Amino acid sequence: MADAIFRPSARVLLVDEHERVLLFRAADAWYTPGGGVRPAEDAAVAAARELREETGHVIAPGAVGPVVAVSSGHWSAADGTLYRAEDSFFLVRATGLRVDISGMEEFESNMYDSFHWWTLAELRAATERVLPLGLADLLERLLRGDPPAREPVVLPWHEAT
Repeated sequence: MADAIFRPSARVLLVDEHERVLLFRAADAWYTPGGGVRPAEDAAVAAARELREETGHVIAPGAVGPVVAVSSGHWSAADGTLYRAEDSFFLVRATGLRVDISGMEEFESNMYDSFHWWTLAELRAATERVLPLGLADLLERLLRGDPPAREPVVLPWHEAT
């Protein structure tokens, strides 16, 4: 798929003091906060920026930590544009966070209709689609203090390629 446009993204596994992860719901699934990495922008900088825009939580890019998981594959936009995505996931912990979505870009606020703090048990029992695939297993590993030692965990892509 040589004609696909490369689109790296930085996504955040935002975990609160009750060990719940924040997800936003769109029409087809639940997603982690995050989005596209701008040209010449570091993924950790993008993660901090997206977190501020989508949740109101301000964190320095240096406090984001290492990439804990990656996922990559192709997807098509509504206009038919083909993208090759490369998602990098960062673990961020927050205490006492009140989600503020007022900084979302217009397309994000139009796309997402709600958010929810998910427990590990809720993720495992979910009947709705939750992305990334494998989030419950990854979160369980991270919550027990077992981050990947050398390389990020590779999660399956969620679209047919």
